[in-house]
This record gives sequence, C-alpha cells and structure tokens, in this order.
Amino acid sequence: MRVIICGAGQVGYNIAAYLSREDNDVTVIDIQPDLVAKVNETLDANGIVGHASNPDILSAAGAADVDLMIAVTQSDEVNMVACQVAHSLFNVPKKIARVRDRAYMKPEWSNLFTRAHMPIDVIISPEMEVAHAICERLRVPGTTNVMRLAEGRVHLVGVMCGENCPVINTPLKQLSSLFPSLSLKVVAIIRGQQAIIPNENDQMYAGDEVYFFADTDHLKRAMAAFGHQEKEARHVTVLGGGNIGMYLTRILQEQSPQTRIRVIEHNLARAMTLSEQLRGISIMHGDGLEPKTLEDADMANTETMVAVTDDDETNILAALLAKQAGCERVISLVNKVSYTPLIKFLDIDAMVTPRAITVASIMQHVRRGRIKALHSLRDGFAEVIEAEVSDTSSIVNTEVGRIKLPRDVLIGAIVRGDDVLMPHPDLKIRSGDHVIVLATQAQARKVEKLFLVHVDLF
Repeated sequence: MRVIICGAGQVGYNIAAYLSREDNDVTVIDIQPDLVAKVNETLDANGIVGHASNPDILSAAGAADVDLMIAVTQSDEVNMVACQVAHSLFNVPKKIARVRDRAYMKPEWSNLFTRAHMPIDVIISPEMEVAHAICERLRVPGTTNVMRLAEGRVHLVGVMCGENCPVINTPLKQLSSLFPSLSLKVVAIIRGQQAIIPNENDQMYAGDEVYFFADTDHLKRAMAAFGHQEKEARHVTVLGGGNIGMYLTRILQEQSPQTRIRVIEHNLARAMTLSEQLRGISIMHGDGLEPKTLEDADMANTETMVAVTDDDETNILAALLAKQAGCERVISLVNKVSYTPLIKFLDIDAMVTPRAITVASIMQHVRRGRIKALHSLRDGFAEVIEAEVSDTSSIVNTEVGRIKLPRDVLIGAIVRGDDVLMPHPDLKIRSGDHVIVLATQAQARKVEKLFLVHVDLF
C-alpha cells in the first residue's frame, strides 16, 4: 500500500514507523528539514521537505498513485486543505485528518466534512480522544492503563502490584484454581525496564506493572484479586482548562452527574471563559504548583486530581504536590514518553500519553477487513489485536491447545456473541468469534497470517 503522511512530528513519525515496518510504501512531508532528515535516516520511508497542502509537493510525493493520505501537521487548516487537494487533484481514495479546533466540530457545521464540501473520510480530534482515555481510567480506579475491546465486553487493564497484592509470588497457572469463577488472563508484565510476555510458570512480584484481560462484568473482582479496591471518584479536580480539560469536564458532567468537579486554570481570561461555558462547574483561577491554591481547592478531600496542562513538568509536579496535600489518586498528562517509566518511582497513579492515544486512534481507521481493533501497548512494546474468525480461517473449528502460536503471542480472550470466554486448551474456535490477541510488535504480522486475515491497510 502507498501512503502519504503529512507532518513528521511525534504522531506522524510514529505512524510512519508503524506502516513502514509492514512493508508499505510510505512518504512523509514536513516543512522542517530536521524532521524530514530524521525520517530518512531512521525509517524505511521517503521524507520530503515542503508544505503538505502544496499541489506540487503532493505530486512529487506521488499523490496520484497513493491509496491513503494521513494529515497530522500542527495546523488544522493545512490538514484540511491537504485532504481537499488530495481529493480534487489526485483522487486519493481515503483521507484522514487531525483537527484540533473544536469550532470545526460544532454540530451546526456538521456538513463541512462531507464529500460534497470537504471530503475527509475520518476526522481525529486528539484532545477528545485523550479526554475519553482519561475517563476510562477514572471509571476503573487503580489502573495505570485501560483499553475497551469487543464493544466494551472485554477490558485490558494495567495495574501495579504492591507488597500486599494477593497474587504476587504465585505462578500464573494457579490463578484459575485460586479464582475459578473469574474470567481473567494475564498477558504482560513490566518489570523495571523489562517487558515480559509471560508463560504459565511465570510469577508476578511486588513492583511489577501487570496487564490482564478480563470480562467487563468481572472487572471489579479482577481488580480486587490484584489488591485494588479503589472506589470510583465522586470528587474530581481538573488542573488545566485547555481543550483537554474542558472536554474531560464535559464528559464527566454528562456521564457522571453525581461527581463534583472543580477546574483550576492559571490564565484568568481562560478561567472566565470556562465559567461561562461550563455551567454548574466550580472554576478556580490559580497556580496548581502553589500550595495555597491546592489548599483552597480542598485537595485533602479530593479523591482524584487530573493534571492536563500543556506542560509535562507542571503536570508531574502538581500531581506530586496534590498527593502531598492529601489527594487520594493523581493522573498526569505526559507528552514525553521518556517520562513514563517514572511512574514506578513517583507517587503518581497513572500517566496518559497523548501521542500513543492519537496514533492508536488513527490506526483504528487505517485497518479494515476482519481486524476489528488494534491498540499499541507501552509505546509499541506489544500490539493488542481484535480479529474476527472467518469460515476459511486456518484456526476455525480448532481447539486453542492445538493452535501453533508464534513466540511472544498470547490469546487473551474470545468473544462469542454476548459471551466472553477465557482461552483454555479444549476451547474450540468458531467462525464469527472475535479473538483478542496480545503480541509483540515483531510478531504482529504473524498473528494476522495465523487468522488468514490479509490485513488490508487502506
């Protein structure tokens, strides 16, 4: 498949890295020579310096022959015009654009992104995606990461194992006998800088970050098995009133009307705007790094504080200060992936990385065919793939125990209609089953072949 990616920033670079690893013909356009040089030097992709919406640049990039264009520059307008040019002049079949400004997303302008006007097939709003990801973590307190799969029937969650975790120092093969009625499957262990796809003889130790699949109906009991029985927060403080903070507040207000929400914003003009737009929400003007502000925000009686300013260091430090002031749980938005390992050493309950969320969101729309969902885990350490089994699949009517899985691949759950089944050797795979697999990035393509699904990237 031939792909043009407009924008070589963090999101564009990582999408290019992912697609180029799968032997696609990838071209990346950016106005910054240093970013283009990085693409040419480190990826199996072609980098071009220029404006992504310029017809001459798009022509030089081979737009007349590409199957897909992904526009993720820093400018909404460049992304939109690039997609329009790709459609009008080069007839590119599918176009995906990142659009940040919520003004473009208002219901009254819903006709803007139609084939008759601005033919963009998929609009990605990073701030909205991040807000929803944070809400998932708030709904399942005690987690470091949460992914919903199979239309919400299955969850993949990450948790930290503490000294009092009931299942540490226990071989994984004993979990089914310890919890016979619990639909649970451990699929990854992060130990220090080491990421492990475990076998049944592996054990979890204090300090490990563990990822497991669970039937959504069993999720609370599964969390309790790992020593996490935190209650869903009813008093939440949001630090940062930018787009993410505003979206997050609105979602919480709509989905959890019983939750008391306070927003702290350091910019007075923005705080006043928020007070007009977020009716019924307490808006504070203040600096989240000032102890007096945290005291005035009643942090001692706040169950969760979410720091979503546009500065990583502020988000990390404010979270630590909130914990020191008595807040039970803190979540920090962190753009620099190099900071995420710090979660093990700092008293921060979860870190949210916008780049990973945006890349995963875009890849959802790149995949088609029988691959129903795809997520990246821990900055590309592993892929979570949800695939539908076809009548002609090599594994249809085959028992799980007889499937020759590649190394570092685990079947995490099987969804059959409304039923969630945990894999066991005698379970027979049927046509129409949704099989959820975790695989290292190196083995992901073998998983696709295993299911006889040619993963069309369109």
